[in-house]
Parts: sequence; C-alpha cells; structure tokens
Amino acid sequence: MTQYADIFDQKMMSNLFPEERTNDFFEALFGDAEEGSYDISLAYAGDNGDTVHFELQLRQRPGCCLACNLTYGLPQVFSRHPIINIQGVAEKVGEAVGKPENVSWKLGATQEKSRELHVIPLSISLS
Repeated sequence: MTQYADIFDQKMMSNLFPEERTNDFFEALFGDAEEGSYDISLAYAGDNGDTVHFELQLRQRPGCCLACNLTYGLPQVFSRHPIINIQGVAEKVGEAVGKPENVSWKLGATQEKSRELHVIPLSISLS
C-alpha cells in the first residue's frame, strides 16, 4: 500500500472536491448548470515520495458528448478558475497529510481514457 492511500479515500476525495462544484462551475461558465456535458470528480492516483498524484475525472453526462475539443483546453482553465480552485485543493491535501507549508501543484494534459471518461492529471508536491 502506498504512503497516502489510506488518507485519500472516497470520503476525503468528496471533501477535497465536492460534487456540487461541477454545477457551480457550469453555472458560472454558462449561467445554467444543466449546460455542462460532464461531471468533475477527484480521484487519488498514487504517490511518489512527497508528490501525491490525483486525477480530475471528467465523466460524460447522459445524453451529452464528451468531445476532445471541450476537454483539451481545460488544464489551463482549471489552473486559474476560482470555483475549481486547484490551489485550495492542494492546500487541503497538504493539511490532510500534516505538511501544509510549501505545497505546489501541476496539472498535466487531458488524457482520453474512453469516450465517456477524460482525466486531467494533478500532481501535488508536499516538499
């Protein structure tokens, strides 16, 4: 078992990135949460020493299309968007493992896992 796997269970993931954040994001973006074509969730993806890896998972909503042209520019959008708040997520991760100082993060490029699931890697350094 990895160093942080027990800490970052499903309950913690929901605390770090609440389900309603997706609707808040689309409400701010489009004026209507129903306009969003995917749901966003956070998943633990492992660790490497003092770097914890997560995925922002984009799951296609029923009757919608999770088109690549919708998701490939998202790392840049998510890195700055106050509702997504990646900096806040990183700070909470640091607090959860008792290392709240010197937290930094990096979003990777969108990866298409399937037509219904795209992921954006998030690495959080705790050193």
